[in-house]
Amino acid sequence: QVQLVESGGGLVQAGGSLRLTCAVSGSIRSINAMGWYRQAPGKQRELVARISRDDSTYYAGSLKGRFTISRDSGWNTMYLQMNSLKVEDTADYFCNLDQGFFGIRWGQGTQVTVSS
Repeated sequence: QVQLVESGGGLVQAGGSLRLTCAVSGSIRSINAMGWYRQAPGKQRELVARISRDDSTYYAGSLKGRFTISRDSGWNTMYLQMNSLKVEDTADYFCNLDQGFFGIRWGQGTQVTVSS
């Protein structure tokens, strides 16, 4: 069964950078897309960025230009480079694998805290 494990979160000052990593293990049966989501305290989980199987990317709102999603050639690892971080970027960040008919998998999340 496919497992996703996030890493790279932590505490950073506003204006700083972090790179999140999502490691994929197990046999991927199909890929529609992989994505990063985040959930701030008291808020709903929201899409941050998504990379589709044709390598097209989508970013939510104003994140494009500050955040960059990428992956390795084998879909074994996905990254989220986050620059110019703001206090409002504080959240738990989750990676997501959309396998279409075969379902969606989530990681356990990694915490990002941006201090002022």
